[in-house]
Amino acid sequence: MSVLDILKERISASGPLSFDEFMEAALYGPGGFFAGDVLRSVKGGDFLTSPEVSPLFGSTLAGFVRRERDRLGDPFRLVDAGAGSGSLLAPLLQTVAVDAWAVEISPPARLALERVLPTERIVRSVAEAVGRGVVIANELLDNLPMAIAVRRGEGWTEQSVAATGDRLEIVETEARVEVAEWATQFSGPVGEGGLVEVQLAAAGWIEQVLDRLEAGALVVIDYGATAEELESRRTTGTLRTYRSHHLGPDPLYAPGETDITADVNFTALLAVAEAAGASVELHRQDDFLAGLGLREVMSELRHEELDLARSGDELARLQARSRRTDAEALLNPRGLGDFRVLVARL
Repeated sequence: MSVLDILKERISASGPLSFDEFMEAALYGPGGFFAGDVLRSVKGGDFLTSPEVSPLFGSTLAGFVRRERDRLGDPFRLVDAGAGSGSLLAPLLQTVAVDAWAVEISPPARLALERVLPTERIVRSVAEAVGRGVVIANELLDNLPMAIAVRRGEGWTEQSVAATGDRLEIVETEARVEVAEWATQFSGPVGEGGLVEVQLAAAGWIEQVLDRLEAGALVVIDYGATAEELESRRTTGTLRTYRSHHLGPDPLYAPGETDITADVNFTALLAVAEAAGASVELHRQDDFLAGLGLREVMSELRHEELDLARSGDELARLQARSRRTDAEALLNPRGLGDFRVLVARL
C-alpha cells in the first residue's frame, strides 16, 4: 500500500490530519521517505549536507569534541543524532578517538553506518545513547514533524490535510491550544494569512536530550534563523520539499517520495534549552568552523596546491584544489556558512 493510500485510509476513518501528523507519516511511517531502502544524503540521492560536501566538516568538529572531552574528563561519549551514512562520524573519529554512538532510523543509513561503528552502537532513539559528553544533530531538526499555523485576525487556525477522491488537499481547522501558544510566542509579527511552522517536535527533542545529558554539550546545526530574521518569510512560510537535489513538488503531491523541511526557528530552540538549565550560544556555521581552525586548514591546502603546481603533479594539484573548494563551501556566507549552530552546555 502506498503512503498516499495509507493517508487516505486514515483520513477516511478519522477526518483531516494535522500537518505534523501528515509529515510524520510521509517521512517516517511505512513507505515513508526515510523509512525505505534509499540512502538519501549522498550524491546519488536527494540532498547533501555539510559532511557529504567535505570531510573537513567532521574533522573540524573533532576540535570541539576534543575540547569538551578535556573539560569533562571520563566517562565521555559522542552521539551523532541523525547520523545518516556516517559521513560526519568517519572523519571525526579519524581525528579524535572517542566512544561514539549513532542514532539513525533509516535502514540503508544504518547499514552504511556499520562501516564506521559496531552494530550495537547504532541505535534508533537518542534516549538509548545519551549519557555524558557531546550530542551533535546536523540537519536533523528541520525534518521533525511540524504543524502549520495560519494567522487569522488576532488568532490562529491550523493547516490540516484532507482527501477528495484521489487527491490530498489543505483545509484550515481550529488551532490546537499548544500550536496557537507556540505561534504567538515565537512567530513575531505575522500578517493576515501568514504561515508559521510550529516546531513542537523539535522543542520536545531538545528537552529530551538535555534531560538525559548528565553533563556536556548539545550541538544543533541547521538552516534557519532567529524569529526576528524569519519575519520576512512568514507570508508564504518556509516549508519546502527536495527530491534529487532540487526543490520538489507540493508536499501533498507525492507523499513518501520527497523530503519535507522548513527553516528552524532558533529563538524557540534557545528558549527551550535555557529553560532546561543550559547555557547557550548561537553562531553562524562559518564563524563556528573558523573558530575551530578551518580557515587555517584552508590556508594549508592553498599552499599545498601551489607546491604541487610547482612540482608539475597536475593530478595531485587538482585533488588538493578540490579539497580546498569543498572546504570553502562550508564557509560560504550565502550557503552553508549561513547555517546556524546552537551550543547548549550543561
